[in-house]
Amino acid sequence: MPMVDFSIEQLKAYKGINPRPEDFDRFWERALIEMRSVDSNLELIPSKFSVPFADCFDLYFTGVRGARIHAKYLRPKNAVEPHPAVLQFHGYSKNSGDWHDKLDYVALGYSVIAMDCRGQGGYSQDSGGVTGSTYRGHIIRGLDDNEDNLLFRHIYLDTAQIASIVMDLPEVDGNRVGAMGVSQGGALSLVCGSLEPKIKRIAPLYPFLCDFKRVWEMDLLKDSYEELRTYFRHFDPMHKNENATFTKLGYIDVQNLVQRIEGKVIMGVGLMDTECPPSTQFAAYNKIKSQKDIVIYPDYGHESIPGFGDIVYEFMIGL
Repeated sequence: MPMVDFSIEQLKAYKGINPRPEDFDRFWERALIEMRSVDSNLELIPSKFSVPFADCFDLYFTGVRGARIHAKYLRPKNAVEPHPAVLQFHGYSKNSGDWHDKLDYVALGYSVIAMDCRGQGGYSQDSGGVTGSTYRGHIIRGLDDNEDNLLFRHIYLDTAQIASIVMDLPEVDGNRVGAMGVSQGGALSLVCGSLEPKIKRIAPLYPFLCDFKRVWEMDLLKDSYEELRTYFRHFDPMHKNENATFTKLGYIDVQNLVQRIEGKVIMGVGLMDTECPPSTQFAAYNKIKSQKDIVIYPDYGHESIPGFGDIVYEFMIGL
């Protein structure tokens, strides 16, 4: 079998090498306290997009540090009983996508919520002193500041906050909510289930933001991780602060959060992935303590993978 990483036996035993900060749990408890103190000021605006069997809204809420966060919200028209909901998270620098590709879940009788990550390709604000998109650089945003100011800390909290908002909607059964996503979206689905353990089913495909030091060790700081290489080249060319840098990144390393997950997980991974290396994904998967399964595609990388969408759809039917 061709390989770009460890053997499959090694992958199944791998637990990651990026440092975990000693105060990691206190960091996230402090962050969640801040999130829960925020008045979400929820707003639902009917969308111009419409279909006969769904109500479609632009949903806005206020997240930590005052940012207004946008999501697409679709619910079955004339639903008479609380029903399941699915949270969808998008890839790095992208957005929540089109309305039409969420209707397969509405056809099941589910609500769908697709969040725009703050400062990326959608309508959510990056409140860090600018208006509009900041596109990339989000991994290193706040890296030279206090760890409470890491941008991905705020994005992670947005996933938990929107989950809580959705669970409180009168038309949604708060005990039947799932989360899914691809790449960054896969990472955020795991984060959402970690910070809001009531999430029942989680379906990430090749999750990003796992085991940063392993990516550097493999000389794969390119594509979505390229900003880390640029950070070292410009700001720490002799790596004098290497350990401190990776330790601070440990606060937003998904593998350090997933032990909190209580929901059922199904993960897809391509063994030829050179953008989010398989070992980094297994570092997270191997630390999940809840019921889980992994679907392995030996010849696929960071690309469209046949069949996994159908697997996820059937998985979410079980909500």
